[in-house]
Amino acid sequence: MSIRFDERVAIVTGAGAGLGRAHALGLAARGARVVVNDPGVATDGTGASGSVAEKVVAEIRAAGGQAMAHSANVTDMAAVQDMVDQAIGEWGRVDILVNNAGILRDKSFSKMTLEDFRAVLDVHLMGSVHTTKALWEHFREREYGRIVFTTSSSGMFGNFGQANYGAAKTGMLGLMNVLHHEGAKYNIRVNMLSPTAATRMTEELLPPETLPLLAPDTITPGLLVLVSEDAPSKMIMGAGAGCFAEIKVHETLGISLADADLTPEGVAAAMARIRDANGQVEMPGAFDQTRKYAQMAAHRRGQGGPWKP
Repeated sequence: MSIRFDERVAIVTGAGAGLGRAHALGLAARGARVVVNDPGVATDGTGASGSVAEKVVAEIRAAGGQAMAHSANVTDMAAVQDMVDQAIGEWGRVDILVNNAGILRDKSFSKMTLEDFRAVLDVHLMGSVHTTKALWEHFREREYGRIVFTTSSSGMFGNFGQANYGAAKTGMLGLMNVLHHEGAKYNIRVNMLSPTAATRMTEELLPPETLPLLAPDTITPGLLVLVSEDAPSKMIMGAGAGCFAEIKVHETLGISLADADLTPEGVAAAMARIRDANGQVEMPGAFDQTRKYAQMAAHRRGQGGPWKP
């Protein structure tokens, strides 16, 4: 069955170039009305030019789609709220939010200023909080919402010189996990996209021979699934060069210690068993881990059966 977005309204942040532009064009091509958000800043967040958003809007309209531009900086909650209000005023609703806006201020942690650390967190993490907060009650009232946070392998797996970026991108993981639970009964589905693409933010970091393979539009098909009617929820989708995978956080089966064994030395001696991947599982929620530990401890004392995933 074809995935379409007819009558749907989407907001895409950072949509003036790169991944955001590809996402906005992809949504519009399948019928969505799109708010193209971009203040037109440089990759480090300085300067501003609203014309980049207008150019993408012109592309969408030239292809027969509907779009409007908004230059809100996602760090400014009042500007974000104005963007949401304008979208609802124009089209009566918003159904989809793609949090894509971002900046880079890379340096090793020893050389990174706190100003640069906060600036990156403000755009990536707090910017995503602002846009989501501005739409959350709207989604709840309409009992429909599709949200995607753009994370990164720099956060999931680590990358030298990107402590601020990695922290911001991984912070979205906790936000997604909680909003998945809070939004479930309102048909709000929340996912993360972890893309690898050749954009103005990454082209200097990637080997030149890989750049033709990593075009942003090779990632957008995955994004469109994550915001579709039948989207999953609480999924981290890795994407790049037409390749797609799921990234998961697992917990090993682990061990249970007590009495004389419950010491730092006991933990250290059991480290190989603690880290053994056999039997590892993904935890559905925070208290699933609590129940697991309680059941393991009870079993150790002969008070119950073993914990089973």
